[in-house]
Amino acid sequence: MKGGEASAEAEFDDFYRSTAQGVVHLVYAATGDLELARDSAQEAFARAWQRWDQVRATDEPGAWVRTVARRIAISAWRKDTNRHKAMERHGEPSSPAGPTVDRVTVVTALRTLGPEVRETLALHYLADMSVEDISRQTGTPPGTIKARLHRGRAQLAKTLTDKEDHDD
Repeated sequence: MKGGEASAEAEFDDFYRSTAQGVVHLVYAATGDLELARDSAQEAFARAWQRWDQVRATDEPGAWVRTVARRIAISAWRKDTNRHKAMERHGEPSSPAGPTVDRVTVVTALRTLGPEVRETLALHYLADMSVEDISRQTGTPPGTIKARLHRGRAQLAKTLTDKEDHDD
């Protein structure tokens, strides 16, 4: 590290140690939310470090960080408030339905396959990719992709048939 960079880093470290707690306290006093205060202060100091040459040239670098931390907190508070208002207007979002028995059975069967075969089946059936697309994306010859699809379908059919026979 160059001498100037090392001294800038040391200067910033000293600045951080001497002002961070005060910034957290200020934002906490303004918001009443300690987690938000810590997060906002951390983000403000990260931004200050990114622009440290400009920030340290200001009359009061601490004021710059305090202002940025307060603005970050206000922005987060607004987003949270808007989210709550939207929930009041539209109601809680409905919970997603749990997995069906068939889905659990298929996922369980997929887990019995080797990783390459499972990936090939997922890309083909879930991502709707062609054999050629899968070949390009994975760097695997098209013949190998076709063989994996054939083998995977056969293994899944056997596993699912065995499960049905076992459940009866």
